[in-house]
Amino acid sequence: MTEAPPSDPASPAPPDPGEGLPGEGLIRDYLDMLAAERGAAANTLSAYRRDLADYLGALARGGHDPLAMEAGPLRAYLADLDTRGLSAASAARRLSCIRGFHRFLYAEGLAEDDPSAPIGGPRRVRALPKVLSVAEVDRLLAVAREAAAGDARGTRMLCLIELLYATGLRVSELVALPRAAASTKERYLVVKGKGGRERLVPLTEIARTAMRDHLANLSVDGPWLFPADSESGHLTRQSFARDLKGAASAAGLRADRVSPHVLRHAFASHLLQNGADLRIVQELLGHADISTTQIYTHVLDERLKSMVRDLHPLMDE
Repeated sequence: MTEAPPSDPASPAPPDPGEGLPGEGLIRDYLDMLAAERGAAANTLSAYRRDLADYLGALARGGHDPLAMEAGPLRAYLADLDTRGLSAASAARRLSCIRGFHRFLYAEGLAEDDPSAPIGGPRRVRALPKVLSVAEVDRLLAVAREAAAGDARGTRMLCLIELLYATGLRVSELVALPRAAASTKERYLVVKGKGGRERLVPLTEIARTAMRDHLANLSVDGPWLFPADSESGHLTRQSFARDLKGAASAAGLRADRVSPHVLRHAFASHLLQNGADLRIVQELLGHADISTTQIYTHVLDERLKSMVRDLHPLMDE
């Protein structure tokens, strides 16, 4: 067994796995390698020690030797993690630790095979985007309209909210709109998004009116629709996000539930709820891949269920 290196203040030694743990020597050797060769932090080493102690303890109870085993016991261990209520993300991190451990044993010649090689990671459930209801967006807009009466700053905030909810623009696209956008006679904007790709974004009459009102209240010249004293010359994403949270609080909404991204998600979700096609929403959001837009399929699922419930001829029988 490799002896643990002496403590070095510049490179924290791995924590002692403790006496009596199954495979404690193997754990110590692996943690020594992580500390010496990869500069793993003390907290990381401590977490790995706990994960490996749990894993090797389970193997020992099943009579399995980590130096001579196939994938079956590892699969069984991962299945047990699920029954113990471990989240998919936590199980994935646990598997990553175990993979590294078995690769180390194989690379060091201590094991003849790596039983983790054929194991697929647990499927992670993609978190659904935070979305405001239509009623909540209405409340936010109502408060913004009240604040806009005779106030240039309020008019700007109303314009930002109306535009974002009407178009689903990325916040970086919104704050950098040119001043000419407010004077367009078209019912759409030409927006340059990620990768320099251009797309057409339809404008509602309400959004067009909000832009004209904001432009009429601007007291400074320049190329930007939302000029500001910043390095870029226009409003920053951070400033808009901060002011939006203030508007949310005034509307009686929790500030941590409202952000520019949340309004963009509301735009997409509310369109789908009202029958829009997923491919059209993909184009409007500027997603290069439909898989990115598919985080909204939960909305489609609910709409399909309601259509069957409301329209199927046998549902009332």
